[in-house]
Amino acid sequence: MTSETHELSNLQVSPPSSQRRDGKFRNLHPRKKPGFWKTMQILWRFSFEKPADTVPAQPIPVQAIHRQQLLDAPDRSLFRLGHSTMLLKLRGDFWLTDPVFSDRASPFQWLGPKRFHQPPINIADLPPIKGVILSHDHYDHLDFNAIQQLTGKVEHFITPLGVGDTLMKWGVPAEKVQQLDWWQSTQVAGLHLVATPAQHFSGRSLSDGNRTLWASWVIQDDDLRLFFSGDSGYFDGFKEIGRQYGPFDLTMIETGAYDREWPDVHMQPEQTLQAHLDLRGKHLLPVHNGTFDLAMHPWQDPFERIVSIAEDQGVPVSTPQMGEMLNLNAPDLGKRWWRKLLPTPNV
Repeated sequence: MTSETHELSNLQVSPPSSQRRDGKFRNLHPRKKPGFWKTMQILWRFSFEKPADTVPAQPIPVQAIHRQQLLDAPDRSLFRLGHSTMLLKLRGDFWLTDPVFSDRASPFQWLGPKRFHQPPINIADLPPIKGVILSHDHYDHLDFNAIQQLTGKVEHFITPLGVGDTLMKWGVPAEKVQQLDWWQSTQVAGLHLVATPAQHFSGRSLSDGNRTLWASWVIQDDDLRLFFSGDSGYFDGFKEIGRQYGPFDLTMIETGAYDREWPDVHMQPEQTLQAHLDLRGKHLLPVHNGTFDLAMHPWQDPFERIVSIAEDQGVPVSTPQMGEMLNLNAPDLGKRWWRKLLPTPNV
């Protein structure tokens, strides 16, 4: 048992919340749990029926990022570092979402989903970070080793309820941590940040399920409005978020790790697009893809499907390479880079 697991077994979430009952947080709509036998079937599929194309046959292209490049970048820039990790430059400050830099999204670095690519920049080379915005505590979103390395260079950690307790148990000073319930907000360095609902779950071990909250996030910089979904199944909460805080200039919405067996916690690409429309989004940046093998679909399927259905409805979708800069004032669609990695069909 690692020290992290031992600490989590004693986790106590102190702030009150209307979403927390009997010691556990809950969704707005009850999640359909798969049950023991369905869970065993899912594990069997993952272990013995995994298609070969869930992992790219060639290395993912990555544009390396250098510290000076970040310092010279204009305000309202975004760099996708992989999976759900985005580096934002707003008001001259840098912000990270769900920073995961480890080789595996797992409690062990010798077992579990391995990265398709290395991060475009190492944590040591990052400039000082104004804030880290966390969506929930799953291993592909909350990276123990990354938090250990980031603690000294990050001023603020903004988290859903309970996730901040985890950070403090890992050694993050309490004065750096702010924990929010759904619909609560905070002002940090000129940004308005709002924790908004998501349809998901939490837990890092067999004994701490749903002891911490999960959330999506609204990020406002004056007239610029961004949405970060974290992880979520499709639900009517997107419409309410869009009503209260939309329209959004850019939505960063999960599009990956979906399957018919877990529709309540991850969206199919068609649902991702509907969530974007519900939010009254302008540009869509599909995230939660291209870095880890977390489902049974081909690794490029999230990109192909979301681009295809969005084009049919006239919705602009930005697909930057890992490390490529995106101008938040005028997001470029980007090259459909993944297609160069696909095998040429036999004629």
